Amino acid sequence: MEMASSPRSVEEIFKDFNARRTAVLRALTLDVDEFYGLCDPDKDNLCLYGHGNESWEVTLPAEEVPPELPEPALGINFARDGMNRRDWLSLVAVHSDSWLLSVAFYLGARLNRNERKRLFSLINELPTVFEVVTDRKPIKDNKPAADSGSKSRGSTKRSSDGQVKSNPKFPADEGYEEEEDEHSETLCGTCGGNYNADEFWIGCDICERWYHGKCVKITPAKAESIKQYKCPSCSLRRPRP
Repeated sequence: MEMASSPRSVEEIFKDFNARRTAVLRALTLDVDEFYGLCDPDKDNLCLYGHGNESWEVTLPAEEVPPELPEPALGINFARDGMNRRDWLSLVAVHSDSWLLSVAFYLGARLNRNERKRLFSLINELPTVFEVVTDRKPIKDNKPAADSGSKSRGSTKRSSDGQVKSNPKFPADEGYEEEEDEHSETLCGTCGGNYNADEFWIGCDICERWYHGKCVKITPAKAESIKQYKCPSCSLRRPRP
């Protein structure tokens, strides 16, 4: 892992954040029974780590002082049997969100003000680990979203009957340039890249975020057969019991 003294771009740091977040989410959702079993209260102080290769690990904290990277919450296993399981998982999720942010901004220590703002904007587009684990939906602003499918040009949007519709490009007309500026702020939920009308994009029907088709391995032909598309993050959510 590179240290903060090595220059890293916003895109690289966001990619690392997203990979670690995916790993933590897997531990707290898909692999939750295995994770729960590993957090034995009789063991020493344990931490939940999400790694840059999207794998997770429950282990002892790093011995280096100071550590190479900020450390996650220490001793998560001690409270396991003294709390309701759901409440305990929610607590681990909150601490994991804090850890993920601390690692991202540690790696971004040399970013300038605008770069830090962009990094946080990318991160803030994703649901927090806590929101996913507790099945809470983020509160959206009342203003129209920049990634609204009804306005995007050259993108795809599924209607209620499952049909994929492409919004055609039109010749320049009044207000077109302003609309393009608006959608230039739309970012891919996976790589953080800017909106480009010349590329195939697909919108998640659950969280309404947009993705490059290539980033989520969806082609226009494949999209035609998808009635309801769930992005990787929403696919990790556990259904309510």
